[in-house]
Amino acid sequence: MSAQPSQPSLYDRLGGIYSIACVVDDLIDRVMTDPRLNANPAVNEAHHKVPPPGFKYLVTEMVGWASGGPQKYTGRAMRESHEHLNITPKEWEAFMDDFQQTLDKFSVPAAEQEELKAIVNSTYGDIVIGKS
Repeated sequence: MSAQPSQPSLYDRLGGIYSIACVVDDLIDRVMTDPRLNANPAVNEAHHKVPPPGFKYLVTEMVGWASGGPQKYTGRAMRESHEHLNITPKEWEAFMDDFQQTLDKFSVPAAEQEELKAIVNSTYGDIVIGKS
């Protein structure tokens, strides 16, 4: 048997749920007030209908789960929670820009940024429904 040390999970490399929660807190504050996203009336309405703390909780739970942590995501499926918003590729790019700004603010290392972006990008087909 080989005693190769396994690499810590992305969750562990990100610093666990407390660090993830700090990043999500900043990201959601940024996204909720981004005029590029709120120009879409459906997105603007959703941003004002959902209390930010609950939204932050679900996103934190999801990132913990998706990065290999012990959390279980209890929110709705991505398609179900986004299909009525008619999110365009341009709005997705704005969200990804907000995401990058948050990752940079917290000095998330490049390797972990790439892994996080791959997780987020895997949801593109369920979130981006609208046309440019």
